[in-house]
Amino acid sequence: NNEMNPRVSKVVAKENFTLLVYFTNGENGMYDVKPLLVLPVFKSLQELDMFESVRVGNGNTVCWGEDIDICPDTVYLDSVKL
Repeated sequence: NNEMNPRVSKVVAKENFTLLVYFTNGENGMYDVKPLLVLPVFKSLQELDMFESVRVGNGNTVCWGEDIDICPDTVYLDSVKL
């Protein structure tokens, strides 16, 4: 089965550095960004204003600004489905 995982259709920043993610297959999930905040590329997301600027980017990824994004496969597989 080589079907791709669902893409991200909408993302909302929630408390405690979590994201409410809506997927193209109708599922919703909570994705915890905290484990990523220690990585240099994600460090700027420790600033709440930056974290809350999350949006759906090209290719239905979760992204911030021009330089930070998370693969939608990762977001789908690692999110807790609601």
